[in-house]
Order: sequence, then C-alpha cells, then structure tokens
Amino acid sequence: MATKIRLQRGGRKSYAFYSIVIADARAPRDGKFTEKIGTYNPNTNPATVDLNFERALYWVECGAQPTDTVRNILSNEGVMLMKHLKGGVKKGAFDEATAQAKFEAWKQAKVSGIEAFKAKNADAKKAAAKAALEAEKKVNESIAQKIAEKKAAAAAAAAEAEAPAEEAEAPAEEA
Repeated sequence: MATKIRLQRGGRKSYAFYSIVIADARAPRDGKFTEKIGTYNPNTNPATVDLNFERALYWVECGAQPTDTVRNILSNEGVMLMKHLKGGVKKGAFDEATAQAKFEAWKQAKVSGIEAFKAKNADAKKAAAKAALEAEKKVNESIAQKIAEKKAAAAAAAAEAEAPAEEAEAPAEEA
C-alpha cells in the first residue's frame, strides 16, 4: 500500500483549516485516513502548524510520500532535517549528540526568526494605527477651522446687518 502524507480540508467556506493525515494514495482528499498527525491553519499570520513531530518523522522514515505542501510544512517544522541528520548518523558521518546539537541550533534560529517576524508585524500595526490617528487629527482640525470660518462669517454678516439698522435709527432720533 502506497501511503501519502497529505492535507485533509476542514473548516467553513472561505476559511480553510487542514488536518495533516497519513492516507492511502488511492483514497480521496477528505476520505478515509490511517492516522492524523497534526493540523495546519493558513488563516493566521504566520500560518499555525500543530504537528506530532515523532509520528511525522516515523512515517517519513517508513517511506510515506508527502505532497508538495506537506513537504514544505514538514521542512519548516524540521522533520525533513531530522530525517537527513538521522541518515548521517546511520552512515557514520557524525554521532547522535552532534546531530541533536545541529538540530537544536537550527530550531533556535527558526524560533528567533519567527519572533522577529511577529515583532515586526506588531510594530507595523502600531505605526499604521498611529499614522491613521494623525491623519484623522488633521482632518478634524481642518473641519474645525472651516466651521470657525463659517461662524466668523455669519457673525460678521450679522454685525453688518445690525450696523445699517442702527445708523437708520440714529438720524431719526435727531430729527
């Protein structure tokens, strides 16, 4: 039986959510599967992956072929790197401790990169909110200035209307 590691779609319309499953290559996308080894949510930024690392590594070592998308997910999670390192240990290129140290160094670099990306996104959101607030303040100031100009014009017009009326009353009183 040829096994594949593939995505099984779930979630509602326009909001996909995937399970990472081990299935027979002949089974349909959302059909029968052997084992569920994780989930993939592409709707978050960055995409969220919850993976049972040991089971994924087991199935990759047993010969299960991942689809292209799942291969990218497994590579990003380090499953393919660990398979590669274990192959080096079997060939005698280095020992288990060196392989584990290389994997931990890669994992630390990956975690720090993700944290930097999240911090950058948070800073960008704060800057965008600040810029929007400044733009709104400028718009409000211009509206307030226009209103003040209209009130001043109305007050001047009212003063002009009262001034001729007072001048007309003044000569009538003198006569």
